[in-house]
Amino acid sequence: MALGPRLELRHTQTLVMTPQLRQAIKLLQFSNLEVAAFVEEELERNPLLERDERGDTMPELAALDQRPLRDTAAEPMATDLLVGSDTLPDAGATPLDADHAEQFDVSGYDAVGGIDTGPGSGGSGQAMGEDWGPKGGGGLDGEAGASFIDSLADTPRSLRDHLGEQLRLGLEDPVDRLIGAHLIALLEPAGRVSIDDAALARALGVATGRVAAVRARMMRFDPVGLFARDLRECLAAQLAELNRLDPCMEILLDNLELLGRREMKRLQALCGVDAEDLADMVAEIRALDPKPGAGHDTAPPQPILPDVLMRPGLNGDWILELNPDTMPRLLVSEAFHAKVSLNAAREDRLFLSERLASANWLVKSLQQRAQTILKVAGEVMRRQDGFLLRGVGHLRPLILRDIAEAVEMHESTVSRVTANKYISTPRGLFELKYFFTTAIAGVTGESHSAEAVRHRIRGMIAAEDAISVLSDDAIVAALRREGVDIARRTVAKYREALRIPSSVQRKREKAISA
Repeated sequence: MALGPRLELRHTQTLVMTPQLRQAIKLLQFSNLEVAAFVEEELERNPLLERDERGDTMPELAALDQRPLRDTAAEPMATDLLVGSDTLPDAGATPLDADHAEQFDVSGYDAVGGIDTGPGSGGSGQAMGEDWGPKGGGGLDGEAGASFIDSLADTPRSLRDHLGEQLRLGLEDPVDRLIGAHLIALLEPAGRVSIDDAALARALGVATGRVAAVRARMMRFDPVGLFARDLRECLAAQLAELNRLDPCMEILLDNLELLGRREMKRLQALCGVDAEDLADMVAEIRALDPKPGAGHDTAPPQPILPDVLMRPGLNGDWILELNPDTMPRLLVSEAFHAKVSLNAAREDRLFLSERLASANWLVKSLQQRAQTILKVAGEVMRRQDGFLLRGVGHLRPLILRDIAEAVEMHESTVSRVTANKYISTPRGLFELKYFFTTAIAGVTGESHSAEAVRHRIRGMIAAEDAISVLSDDAIVAALRREGVDIARRTVAKYREALRIPSSVQRKREKAISA
């Protein structure tokens, strides 16, 4: 067989991941906050993109299902009937940046500020100006201005600033202040200082006893219990501040692991107290703050904005619509492109052509993202209509493949769509991933949702009393009587995931509270 170069013609099919396709996939799995940040970057980078400020009205979408959801045995409808093709908002009359203060009706102010601008009132522009300042608080002069400024919220001080002020007032020696400043710098978010006194003393070149003395004084700073090395030291400082650190309490603090395991008999023997005194001591410890530094410097939590809104229809059905507050509105300025590219150089025309193609692709990707989210959310909620009508206990088993086959998409696409996307339902705000649960076999052959089973386990444990505490075997028996075929280890796994202690620990806790 001769070896040598030759020409061959072959036909192959490959999927090429273009930058535009990568961008569309990335947008699909982004949350609304990430999409908003990405759009802001594109607006700064692309001169042909501009924000659509023509309106924020949104057309009413098709009903979630044309049949009443109370008839759960009826044949489900196709998903394409749930979502119309006009899922994106049209141009409206009210701009997005409309200042509602400019639409204020001055004639209605007479009920609040005593201004009457109607006929026969005898009012004038001068009288309105005189009444507006002191009564309405519209100006910044005089008493109205003082009350306006006083109403402004003061910027809260950080925990380190608060401790630094106490350090300057509480310690006079410069060396002690230097040690205290290092301790403040080493403070962890929970309020602990994990470094050893000897290591800090070597780093600062001072005696270990001096570091320990400064740290002991700073543990009494507000909030009490900071700068402790462990939980026992933190609780001991707070009890000492309350003058409750007696020998029995010190023994209890030395055996916190026994308290965690609810071994009350052993604690009574070690502390030399009866059950009532031990219960009072445990109540005092529970009233303390185990993490005095947590929550001081944290930023305010950002509210979650739903991507899809759901509301009941007139005929017992449901209506789904995209949230206009989370939908970026962009326009491609083709007129600007045509005007600039006429007299532009060749390099500039190439740049403008690339920016025009990128802008068109971004707008198309955002439209496709909105259509896909609404389509998948409509199919998910159509299958979980029992949850909407009767609650968590009626969730149905659902996997990604079920939705992917219904909407004719790939499972990976459905997974990206449901990640970090939220829907506002009459029962609250939920992530779309919440409605995907595994199936648990039933006694009669009907499967049950794992989330519904967990909800049932939580309810059974919440309803028990000190006398009848349910063990895992008892929960298994009760669930099987309700038609759920579940193993004991599965019940234990769900109970631990819900952070519910075992039946032995719950019995001890209820005995103490009783």
